[in-house]
Amino acid sequence: MVPPSMNVSVKPPVVAVPDEPLYASAKKVYPQRVTGRFRSIKWMLMGLFLGVYYLLPFVRWDRGPNAPSQAVLVDLPNRRFYFFFIELWPQEVYYFTGLLVIAAMTLFLMNAIAGRVWCGYACPQTVWTDLFYAVERWIEGDRRARMKKAKEPLSARRVGELVAKHSIWLIIAWWTGGAWVLYFADAPTLVYDLATFQAPLVAYAAIGILTFTTYTLAGHMREQVCIYMCPWPRIQAALTDEWALNVTYRRDRGEPRTSIKKAADLRALGEKAGDCVDCLQCVAVCPTGVDIRHGSQLGCIQCGLCIDACDNVMAKVGRPTGLIAYDNDINIERRQAGKPPIYRFFRARTVIYLGIIALTGALMLYSLYARTLVDINVLHDRNPLYVTLSNGSVRNAYTIRFLNKRSELRTLELTVTGVPIPTLHVIGEEPAERTIVAVGPDQTREVRVLVTVPPDAQIGSSNRITFEARDVDSGDNATSTDHFFGP
Repeated sequence: MVPPSMNVSVKPPVVAVPDEPLYASAKKVYPQRVTGRFRSIKWMLMGLFLGVYYLLPFVRWDRGPNAPSQAVLVDLPNRRFYFFFIELWPQEVYYFTGLLVIAAMTLFLMNAIAGRVWCGYACPQTVWTDLFYAVERWIEGDRRARMKKAKEPLSARRVGELVAKHSIWLIIAWWTGGAWVLYFADAPTLVYDLATFQAPLVAYAAIGILTFTTYTLAGHMREQVCIYMCPWPRIQAALTDEWALNVTYRRDRGEPRTSIKKAADLRALGEKAGDCVDCLQCVAVCPTGVDIRHGSQLGCIQCGLCIDACDNVMAKVGRPTGLIAYDNDINIERRQAGKPPIYRFFRARTVIYLGIIALTGALMLYSLYARTLVDINVLHDRNPLYVTLSNGSVRNAYTIRFLNKRSELRTLELTVTGVPIPTLHVIGEEPAERTIVAVGPDQTREVRVLVTVPPDAQIGSSNRITFEARDVDSGDNATSTDHFFGP
């Protein structure tokens, strides 16, 4: 044995590890142009969404005198929201809550049926990025041309292309911001004020901010927004299930990958050869640079462009299309087992989502149908709760606020029920016993009202009463309940 004093600690040899970054630098994505049914759907939806966004502020809607004629308008100074024949007041914020519920459930339903189909077709980031890509291809050429130009030194022609591209991008971004502010004021008037530099400073500031964000997000950050900034890819992963359709590489049919010639030789020998020819066209057309053959990934926005690219290649090499398609993992396993594919669009979660959407929509429609354009709010005086007059009568005082949601003068008749033989006195009206209150167009009016019951009336210490305001012309009415107190 070696004496303790002779013990020698042997250190393991140090292995030199090359310096590597914690995160690999993101490679710039150069999506290639592709044609096909999914690309056509994306073009049509992009045209629809952009057309609605840019042109809707100029659509007119006649609401009568003293009312704005813009079909869709967020009137912040007057605290109104107009959507064609619908007019919403701040008190009706529950309609916006209902819209948010419907929007959330629709997003969940889309995810349960077809994954991130919202991201691939309707997300504003996708729509504007597609538009910016179209401008880039028009000026600089397709994928290979853009990749080649990116490596070449600058020339006068190249500088001209860059200036033209970024100028058009800025014009699109500027008009995107300009269209947004048009929803908050009369569009033709605001356009004139903006052009003549008479618009409010906040309008120019909003346009500037939205111009910068649109130009930056759609022109430069592009797929980085979908991969790193957007929370939806992380959320939808917790909401999906095995039945949801996703853009899927059917590995049961595509593997093993090989060239066209070698695949033909293998099939001639009776050996298995996959349909995938490893052409990488699915990667070349992907707007986020994803290789769908590696399975479901965070960067895949389910746009279907890789399906179009693969179908085009399969058609050229004489193989069946659909090597990449909207499918689920269950069907891949079933095909490998020789079973037919199955799809379940109606299952517990989709039925629940549809039920919530239908119920919320029905409640909102009923509320819109049943609501009146007049309202009344009652506040009882707290000190004193009641007054006993010299003749034994009992009097309660109230503050009543009338709300006229129409753009014309209303004459409202005030009545009260719930106590025997009530007498109303409206302070400020002549005579005081008059129960007719005039409320101006699109205004509220607050009045003091005294309710008196005779001494011989049989009342308790607390009596539930109802105030009703009725339009003497149209018959519209609104009610509010409170209490009448006595000894």
